[in-house]
Amino acid sequence: MLPYFFEVYGNPSSSHHFGRQAEMATESARESISRVLNCSPEEIVFTSGGSESDNLALRGAALSPRKTGKHLVTSPLEHEAIGKTVDQLVETLGYTASRLRVDTYGSIQPDDLSGACQPETRIVSVMYANNEVGTIQPLAQLSAITRVKDVLFHTDAVQAGGQLTLDVQALGVDLLSLSAHKFYGPKGVGVLYIRKGIDLLPSQTGGSHESNRRAGTHNTPGIVGMARALELAYEEFDHWTAQYRSRRDQLIEGVLSHVDGARLTGHPDQRLPSHASFVIEGVESNTLLMHLDMKGVAASSGSACKTGNPEPSGVLLALGYSEDEALGSLRLTVGRQTTEADIDYTVMVLVEAVEKVRRLRQVRVS
Repeated sequence: MLPYFFEVYGNPSSSHHFGRQAEMATESARESISRVLNCSPEEIVFTSGGSESDNLALRGAALSPRKTGKHLVTSPLEHEAIGKTVDQLVETLGYTASRLRVDTYGSIQPDDLSGACQPETRIVSVMYANNEVGTIQPLAQLSAITRVKDVLFHTDAVQAGGQLTLDVQALGVDLLSLSAHKFYGPKGVGVLYIRKGIDLLPSQTGGSHESNRRAGTHNTPGIVGMARALELAYEEFDHWTAQYRSRRDQLIEGVLSHVDGARLTGHPDQRLPSHASFVIEGVESNTLLMHLDMKGVAASSGSACKTGNPEPSGVLLALGYSEDEALGSLRLTVGRQTTEADIDYTVMVLVEAVEKVRRLRQVRVS
């Protein structure tokens, strides 16, 4: 990325030499990303991250003049970039929305999607892998249904970047969102894959950037860094995902074996390689997170976007957990730097923190 902060500083949309150098970098990045996604470079649109990609996909499809109907289908597990966009369309523009039922693992059944699609349905948006409980959805089965129904299918694949296949042909999706920082790229840059032939109403207007699909001067260093990070993630995919699974399984086994009242949330097998999530009886998550943080363990309760919010996770409520259970949620993830010793330390610290939080709670109650 460094040369594009200083040496190659031209605007990729300019016709002079400096601009053409930057354009070559952004177009090379586009080709690199398209190879990972198994699509054509023209189907890649650069954005500021996952939230913008989700907004452009959902709102752009809902408002496109090429389609009719005002019905949307999504799930109760979606990131707020989808959930709040759906709510806005319903509340301000008269759309209707169906949220699919999920089982206790957070999985969506294809038959439920088939029943939810109506003649008026514009788009279905289902998250590839959930950020709170790690559950992976059967995208190929779900997208096969939407093709038969002639409905667009979008997936928020932000959590899946670097950990699951992003082959859009195998997944069968029409639109797919990514954010670079989830696969060790820079923050503030992302991608929306748009299958050829799909017209979206741009949510950001101005210049003719990205073939008139997203106005704004390109973030050349971010785009270059994102493409290289994605290349590395998939060049070394087997190695890192195997290591993630090994560390994750060690973590899950350690927590379930040593923390009384801990239960795994999400699917036991069909979950992100790096992801472990629990509900822990008799603790309040925010207090637990504070104690873990003081010991150097970075954890979250529910979605990272809800940290500090005492409300129970809507995702866990949708999975059938009670409000008290949902208030005791904990999410831990492993990464490239995580060692077996880190896992052992985390389990030890968690055991101590849970005991301390429970004692404090008993004191307050008495």
